[in-house]
Amino acid sequence: MENNNTNKRKLTTASGRPYAEHENSQSVGSRGPLLLQDFILHEKMAHFNRERIPERVVHAKGTGAYGTFTVTHDITKYTKAKIFSKIGNTCKTFLRFSTVGGEKGSADSERDPRGFALKFYTEDGNWDLVGNNTPIFFIKDPKKFSDFIHTQKRDPRTNLKSPTMMWDFWSLNPESLHQVVILMSDRGTPFSYRHMDGFGSHTYSFINSENERVWVKFHFKTQQGIKNFTGPEADAMRTQDMDHSQRDLVEAIDRGEFPKWNVKIQVMTEAESKTFRWNPFDLTKVWPHGEFPLIDVGVLELNQIPRNYFAHVEQSAFAPSNTIDGIGYSPDKMLQGRILSYADAHRYRLGVNYEQIPVNSCPFMVNNYHRDGQMRIDDNGNDDPNYYPNSFGDVIPDESYKEPAWELDSNVADWYDRNAGPGDNDHYTQPGDLYRKVLSPEDKINLVNNIVGAMSGISGPRRAQIINLQLCHFFRADIQLGMAIAKGLGVDIDQAMVSKHS
Repeated sequence: MENNNTNKRKLTTASGRPYAEHENSQSVGSRGPLLLQDFILHEKMAHFNRERIPERVVHAKGTGAYGTFTVTHDITKYTKAKIFSKIGNTCKTFLRFSTVGGEKGSADSERDPRGFALKFYTEDGNWDLVGNNTPIFFIKDPKKFSDFIHTQKRDPRTNLKSPTMMWDFWSLNPESLHQVVILMSDRGTPFSYRHMDGFGSHTYSFINSENERVWVKFHFKTQQGIKNFTGPEADAMRTQDMDHSQRDLVEAIDRGEFPKWNVKIQVMTEAESKTFRWNPFDLTKVWPHGEFPLIDVGVLELNQIPRNYFAHVEQSAFAPSNTIDGIGYSPDKMLQGRILSYADAHRYRLGVNYEQIPVNSCPFMVNNYHRDGQMRIDDNGNDDPNYYPNSFGDVIPDESYKEPAWELDSNVADWYDRNAGPGDNDHYTQPGDLYRKVLSPEDKINLVNNIVGAMSGISGPRRAQIINLQLCHFFRADIQLGMAIAKGLGVDIDQAMVSKHS
């Protein structure tokens, strides 16, 4: 009989030992107890027990793809980053989309912001741009982040999602109003990842060859066109296909329909930042395009689905601490907090050597004095010195990469109210403008219906108080918006005002 196994690979243990008994455990007789010495059984079960690494606290459910970024316009007057040094430069990228608040098994069509995390594998190191499909966020100080995310998760007593928790937090933090209006519009339920824009959201800095600094925001405008679900359509899709966005991207790329985004920036000079009517480093605010127009940079294309989801998408790790020469930070308080917290989350979830995992590793050059730690998979520095300075090695700092000094506006360290003072205390103009000037009549109707539906879930003894406080914020943004929501909730405005002042 012909042997068809000649060119097959041998089944082995993790240590490389070939073995035959993959399906049957060793036992005392065919019906007797198992033997402790069956190490194949131990290895299979022990590995299976550990297949699930801790899921991300936020952005737990995601979809990823590799692609290419191509420079189409010259922005060298703003930045010396090598990736932008010449029109036509290309760079491999990895992009992970995600929902934010839901667990790994949640539905893709949930009302939620969408993560837009992008890794550029550049010759000067990996550059991570960690953003969302919205240009802003709910809060402006990182100390509030864990409290906010707790409201988006599950009630500690009922283990259920709680509209009361969400609206209580939002009503007590009017800085969230701008993002709440976006979230409650149809933008909060994108049809697919291909049909939404992406944003770096934070304010970053560019540094050019003359060591001049400007502030910058990143925009990714979909070439596929914006397409959203209405609230009822999103609800229906949850019951039809909980993995709709994952399926949509995989099938589109497999068909050869590679999604593309036009990459653009906004630029603000340091002088302009000092006179801008809002704090330009406030993550709850946008820079109006009329004053800071979009500047073309390049094109991002996704063209490859990873062959193994876990190895590439689940183990991918993005952190704003990963920047490259010519791209820096700003006084954006949320960005400052995330510089620490993102990398720390990956060290907890994937291990201290997470950047050696192929999807996260720099393909060009990594030289440092880090040693040892869990899951060290490279040569661990061989016999090179593990300290600096030393008299033996050749890994030294390159002074040409030194960044210009920061000129600070104050020499006083204190705890400042992020919502006090001019430029920081206006929570209503931008969400009001969004409602009046950006949303279509149909968008406005859907927004009100979505808000009414969401706020109707508020319960408990503080229900009226939470609703009235949140209504005050909507009224301050736009009277017509407030009136429409109050009517939908059946709130008697006159009686509510009497109760508020009594």
